[in-house]
Amino acid sequence: MDSLRITLLQTDIAWENKQENLNRLYKRLMTLRGETDLIVLPEMFSTGFSMNVGQLEEPVAGPTIRTLQQWASEFQMAIAGSYMACDEQQACHQENSDTTTARCYNRAFFLTPEGDAWYYDKRHLFRMGLETDHFYPGTQRPIIHYRGWNILLLVCYDLRFPVWSRNVGNEYDLLIYVANWPVPRRRVWDILLQARALENQCYTCGINRVGMDGNGLAYNGGSILYDAKGKTLASVNDNEEGIATATLSPVELQAFRKKFPVWMDADSFTILSDNNSR
Repeated sequence: MDSLRITLLQTDIAWENKQENLNRLYKRLMTLRGETDLIVLPEMFSTGFSMNVGQLEEPVAGPTIRTLQQWASEFQMAIAGSYMACDEQQACHQENSDTTTARCYNRAFFLTPEGDAWYYDKRHLFRMGLETDHFYPGTQRPIIHYRGWNILLLVCYDLRFPVWSRNVGNEYDLLIYVANWPVPRRRVWDILLQARALENQCYTCGINRVGMDGNGLAYNGGSILYDAKGKTLASVNDNEEGIATATLSPVELQAFRKKFPVWMDADSFTILSDNNSR
C-alpha cells in the first residue's frame, strides 16, 4: 500500500450542458497529467443538480462514462464523481407510449486508468429538492479497491446519515463525498465532514461546487480533505474554481489507528436494505 495523491476539483457547472462541462474537465485534466493518482469531481458534474431525467439520463455504456474511461487511461489517473444514470435494461420506451420504464439514479462512479470501474447509487435522496420524485435510492455500499487503498464513495445528502458511512473494522481508509451543497446549509457541511473523519478514523474528502445553478441556488464550495485526526490537509478557497492536491500516507494512518484504536470498541450492528421503490 503506497501513498496516494488525491486532487480536489472545485468547479462551477454549466447547467444541463454535458459537452461544455466535459470540455472544461478535459482542460483541467491536461494540467494534472503525472501530478495525481485520483481526481474527484462534484456531484452531477456534467449537468448540475437537475431533475430533468428524461433529457439527461445515460446508461453506464453512454458517452459520459465512455469518455471518462478514455481520459482515465490517457492521463493515468482515477476519476470519481457522480452523474445522472439509468438502467440499460429498463431504459426503453413502452409501445405506443411516450413514457419510459427506465429507473434513474444519482450514480457515483470511480474509474481507474487500468479500466476497472465501481458504481454507487445514492442511498439518501434529497426529498426537499424533489430528488425522491425522479430517482430511485441505491441499496448497495461497495468498497472500492485502488492501488492498495480501500475507499468508500458517497453522495451529498448521505453525509447527514452517519450509520451509512460507519467504518466497521477499518474496512476503508478513505471516505469521499461528492456534492452540490448550497450556501444556506454550508455550516452543516463543514461540521459533518470533519466529524466523519474523526468518528471513522480515516481520511475524509468532500468536494462541492461553486456558482449558481438553474434553480437559482448558490454554492460557495468548501471542498476539503481531512486526515483521521480531523486536520486539514488540502482545501480550495470559497467562491472560486480551483484545484488542491495532497498526498495520503498509509503509514501515518495505520500508526494512528494502532496508537488510538477507537474502532475496536465500536458497536456492532447490521444495516437492513430497503428494496422498496419510490
